[in-house]
Amino acid sequence: MTQPLLSIENFSASFEAKTVVDQLNLSINSGERLALVGESGSGKTVTALSILKLVEAAKLSGKILFQGQDLLQKSAQEIQRVRGADIAMIFQEPMTALNPLFTIGEQIIETLVAHQALSRTAAREKTLELLTRTGIRQPEKNINSYPHQLSGGQRQRAMIAMALSCKPKLLIADEPTTALDLTIRARIVKLLIDIQEEEVRKEGAQGMAILLITHDLNLVRKFAHRVAVMERGKLVETADTQTLFEQPQHPYTIKLINSIPVRNVLPVASDARTLLEAKQLRVEYPLPRKGWRGLFESHAFTALHGADVVLREGETVGIVGESGSGKSTLAQAVLNLIKVKSGAIEVEGAPVYSLSKRLQRELRARLQVVFQDPFGSLSPRQTVRQIVGEGLALHFPDLTEEQRYQRIVQILSEVGLSANVLDSYPHEFSGGQRQRIAIARAFVLSPKVVILDEPTSALDVSIQKQVLELLVSLQKKFGLSYLLISHDLTVIQALAHRVYVLKDGEIIESGDTEQVIQQPNHPYTQALVQASL
Repeated sequence: MTQPLLSIENFSASFEAKTVVDQLNLSINSGERLALVGESGSGKTVTALSILKLVEAAKLSGKILFQGQDLLQKSAQEIQRVRGADIAMIFQEPMTALNPLFTIGEQIIETLVAHQALSRTAAREKTLELLTRTGIRQPEKNINSYPHQLSGGQRQRAMIAMALSCKPKLLIADEPTTALDLTIRARIVKLLIDIQEEEVRKEGAQGMAILLITHDLNLVRKFAHRVAVMERGKLVETADTQTLFEQPQHPYTIKLINSIPVRNVLPVASDARTLLEAKQLRVEYPLPRKGWRGLFESHAFTALHGADVVLREGETVGIVGESGSGKSTLAQAVLNLIKVKSGAIEVEGAPVYSLSKRLQRELRARLQVVFQDPFGSLSPRQTVRQIVGEGLALHFPDLTEEQRYQRIVQILSEVGLSANVLDSYPHEFSGGQRQRIAIARAFVLSPKVVILDEPTSALDVSIQKQVLELLVSLQKKFGLSYLLISHDLTVIQALAHRVYVLKDGEIIESGDTEQVIQQPNHPYTQALVQASL
């Protein structure tokens, strides 16, 4: 048998007394695409970083053999020669991985000069070729662009170009599409597959291998030849992709595959009254003009063009679109957190923008929001009791201390938390538990309408399913209406009765969720659906 390109043997990694990777055995062959799958804390990223000795303050043991040489035994100078040249890495968030002080061209040229000993002129020509190959528009122009001047997808392409610059034998991709929109994600995945298959055609059995680190099972199904599943630092199952999805063996693998959201909606009464209605909403943001004229003049950027949205009692309406489509602007307009240029919002028939400040504050109790990032939306200085009880103190000041306590305990019970957590702080909880606290904070006020702004995108797949099931059960029990903001069509399909598709601030398609997803009319909707499959 031919020797694996990379062989990880009895590898363990620990931080002080905590072992995060435990006796891992894994290999990848030249020309292979292997996905290492697991949820947060499974040890997959530590494993990937350890290959290039990028983990600080960790005790590493075992062997990581690359072409027969143990990388863990190499000196700092020796491993530096391997990084980028033989093994390259694409990180999850290119904005933090790229140096903001240098253009993307300078960063790729520097890599080529250091590892390929090219002249700067030759390195620049090679950089332009790489930018063209990875699909960056106008490479002659964008070679001089700084990372902040590119979109997320363009930055990720620049990082891929940098990773490919020295023709590595192994490419490690650590969650390379997590921060990207659906259609951009699909293009990046196709780009990686095309590049890898091109390398294999050129080099035969010695073609580039890709190790993909991810928790996205849809991505794994499209991308990988073989899958390895990690749970709490241990490798629990390895199989070719088709076998793993069709015949999973380990309970954890089965749990992951079954965590993909399934449709679970309650019927809406035919005579259900309208709770929220947005009429011809238009939102503009002033932008200064370039140059000295910007000191005196500005022009407007229209973020939302005449949006009409209707939400009925007991209904979930999905708002779907990619970054910059206007989803968050619409949510902020509904919550009366930004000024609208024109249009109106009515909640239970009351025109929001013409209400007095007192009535607007009373309205906020009936109109609540659950944000995307539970850690960022919860005050780290407040206990659970203070976080959940703050709204009660503001909107229901006549409640006694005991009545407030009972309301807090009751809603915590509804979201699956006990009274024992009352005096704990957000950092003491997992991501799923923090989102339950955020849901309790919104629901303790007995709202009629709840805006869910990407409520599960920061969560692992199994936790995501639990939160979605919780939201459905609370809707059933309290007759709530949800305005669900998301870029994930699987979540929209699981929860929403109807959906509005936003692109560049305009609603381009709307209707019954199942009908829109199964028979999309607009090319943009078709692209979204295709990218989510």
